[in-house]
Amino acid sequence: MIYSSTPSSKARQAISDVSHIPFWLDDPAKPNPEPPLTQNISTDLLIIGAGYTGLWTALLAKEEDPNRDIVIVEAGESAIGASGRNGGFMDASITHGFLNGQARWSREIKTLHALGINNLAEIETTLARLNIECDYQRTGEIDIATEPYLLDAFHEIIELAKQYDIHFEFLDREQIQHVVKSPIFLGGLKRFDSSIVNPAQLAWGLRKACLNLGARLHEHTPVTNLIEENNKIIAHTPRAKIHANKVALATNAFPPLLKEIKNYVVPVYDYALMTEPLTPSQRDSIGWHGREGLSDGNNQFHYFRTTIDGRILWGGFDAVYHWNNGFGSRLENRPASFALLAEHFFQAFPTLEGIRFTHAWGGAIDTCSRFSPFWGTAHHGKTAYAMGYTGLGVGATRFGAQVILDILDNKKSKRTELEFVKSKPLPFPPEPLRSIGINLSRWSLAQADNNQGKENLWLKLMDWAGLGFDS
Repeated sequence: MIYSSTPSSKARQAISDVSHIPFWLDDPAKPNPEPPLTQNISTDLLIIGAGYTGLWTALLAKEEDPNRDIVIVEAGESAIGASGRNGGFMDASITHGFLNGQARWSREIKTLHALGINNLAEIETTLARLNIECDYQRTGEIDIATEPYLLDAFHEIIELAKQYDIHFEFLDREQIQHVVKSPIFLGGLKRFDSSIVNPAQLAWGLRKACLNLGARLHEHTPVTNLIEENNKIIAHTPRAKIHANKVALATNAFPPLLKEIKNYVVPVYDYALMTEPLTPSQRDSIGWHGREGLSDGNNQFHYFRTTIDGRILWGGFDAVYHWNNGFGSRLENRPASFALLAEHFFQAFPTLEGIRFTHAWGGAIDTCSRFSPFWGTAHHGKTAYAMGYTGLGVGATRFGAQVILDILDNKKSKRTELEFVKSKPLPFPPEPLRSIGINLSRWSLAQADNNQGKENLWLKLMDWAGLGFDS
């Protein structure tokens, strides 16, 4: 592993006065919250969660049937969870990348790839049609090799993808340095169907569109219980009840309202930094004028991209699970992870030494054992959910929302006939086996990075069992 495991004093100094508000949410354009629910209501479709999954579900349902009465409730405010905390990478893949999809659904991967490409195109059409300004850029994304063995892995991926008529481009050292200058970047693998976006502005744009179409939104309205009664679903909130014909559950990493989901999803905490805007000379020292989304190819990987005002977001590497699905705002501030991220940043970009970070934040990723979304129902089909995006849901949530609506409306479609949609991940074991397994997997992945990518017996066993750990 080329990256250091010990933060230096310069790294700690660079994060000494950060704000712990996520950069994307620290925006004067943030909308004022809609009032909480205070009286009992009824609705055709109740959507729980006002992140991407919930907002896409509401938008697609309203555009298909403007007369459908829709209520969205949110425990906090729109985009307060993963939708406003992610890196803003919108990949076309709905399977958490080609390799994950090919390994699990090789017979469907061509179809899944095509559905992902179409999903991204429809997102672009929606943003243009609804005038959603969110710094959306179809830039492509490059996986970067920091060690020679990764170059061989990139060539293997390219050859494997060709068998499915999927095309990636290999970049040698000279080509990657033309994109972005760093002494540790040796080459790259470019994927063309990928974009960057301001994630909070995307969520807020979808929120506004839903409201314009007549959906009702109540923020600061947590649902505490769901009960099926008299052919309805009754959602209990602190001050009122909602009687719904159908329910779409879009809570992702938040503690699930359905007991059957609890063993399928674990919250894993990811962390990110944002620099101050670069000066022209700082930018010239690293190049990177094309705004491509970048990530390194290690198991413990970093993701990084630029913003419209010339900052660099640098996140990833640590992926931390807390005992018994630990969850809450107290886990979003992890100084050790921030310091390590800063150290790695200066290793990648030594010419930027002295730059300051203005924001440092964390958030929970809804991780499942297959690293990609899954669906299910409860209450005799009156409730449907999509969970488990595992950190690659900015684009895939729209597809997830379409499947939710297909399921709730009993609509047989090309989507619902996929094994990808019909199957579920393997559940995580109960504690203490859950923590032992996840932490052993994290240690083993780090060891593989230190050993030229060679997996130990534990990782091979996890691959065989269909379980694993990924951020």
